[in-house]
Amino acid sequence: MQQKTGLVEAIIVEIRDREKIGGTYLNSDDICCSPALAKNGSCKVGEVIIRPNLDNPGSPRRVQTFFEGNSEEVKMLSQDVEINSTGMYYLYFMYCDPQLKGTTITGRAVWRNPEGYLPGKMAPLMKFYGFMSLAYLVLGLVWFLRFVRFWKDILQLHYHITLVIALGMCEMAFWYFEYANFNSTGSRPMGITMWAVTFTAVKKTVSRLLLLVVSMGYGVVRPTLGGITSKVALLGVIYFVGTEALELVEHLGNINDFSGKAKLFLVLPVAILDACFILWIFSSLSKTLEKLQMRRSAAKLELYRKFTNSLAVCVLLSIAWIGYELYFNASDPLSELWERAWIIPAFWNILAYLLLVVICILWAPSHNPTRYAYSEETGDDFDEEGISLTSSVAKATVDMVSKLERKERKTASASDHVFGLGEGEEDKRE
Repeated sequence: MQQKTGLVEAIIVEIRDREKIGGTYLNSDDICCSPALAKNGSCKVGEVIIRPNLDNPGSPRRVQTFFEGNSEEVKMLSQDVEINSTGMYYLYFMYCDPQLKGTTITGRAVWRNPEGYLPGKMAPLMKFYGFMSLAYLVLGLVWFLRFVRFWKDILQLHYHITLVIALGMCEMAFWYFEYANFNSTGSRPMGITMWAVTFTAVKKTVSRLLLLVVSMGYGVVRPTLGGITSKVALLGVIYFVGTEALELVEHLGNINDFSGKAKLFLVLPVAILDACFILWIFSSLSKTLEKLQMRRSAAKLELYRKFTNSLAVCVLLSIAWIGYELYFNASDPLSELWERAWIIPAFWNILAYLLLVVICILWAPSHNPTRYAYSEETGDDFDEEGISLTSSVAKATVDMVSKLERKERKTASASDHVFGLGEGEEDKRE
């Protein structure tokens, strides 16, 4: 009753040593040792075949737990495993006994790096978010000084840009503190993570709405959005809900337990909404440029051409980076390139920041904002009034010319009448 009846092995292996698990070096496709393979003493029957690493004899590392007698439950002793070389490590629970089929394993594994609890793929992001917090702080300081200097000439659009800068600053700061807390405690704080996720969703939504209203010519060729305000607001609300759900599942769930189907279910709606934003933005830009060309507004036309070019470059970079991201994920299914994985999310934050800097430069507060602001003299509502005013002036000019011509004719006829009388008197005297 006390004999060992079942074996479960916890195997810790660096991913580049994965070929050392199994009987490949024994010319066998088996993972478990069979009596035939055990004859030469290369393995023990009932155990997973592991070929020792000559450079690191303790790797791969196995921790064995046996069932005893007829017991249906066994407790694995807690153990500390020291890792001496940097790499991507996996923990597998494996068994070779067919009677253990359906075994359930519950518990927790705690991983700690020399610098803290952050996984190697996430550790560089803490420094990155700290750097981006400083970058947003510098941009906000420069914008604030410019804002205060020309506060009498501030446009409504400048308040929207200020809001995006403030949201970006808060977002980066919250992510930095969230990662710093995770690194020191080993767990993700629910409160800070919720705030970071919410600020990310709000900032993404407001940023896209800012690009959309700027592309529509808000504050430049039209004073308000008019009847499409509700449509813009509805798209913003839907995008916020989709982004918030995606961020919550990604950051509040277990790091390695985010299934592909769940991710696809949440990523697709956000991707479709992003495509809707891009199409609407470029469609609006095309109409705005056409209006400015018709009105011959040289300064505003040049401004929107620069903005269009910058936006087009960002879209091309985004498409190229999406292609690289797909290639990266497809060519690295086991996270062997973990040291470069942080660059994927970092790129999107840098691109969003650079586009915001471009908008801040193009629409910077100045002492003469009226050349870029909406003017009633060039508004659509005043085109007919301008035409009628021109017609009235032309009509008044014609009337004045007619009066002068009539006056000249009267003067000429009077002169002829006088001269005619003089000649008649001379004839009579003759």
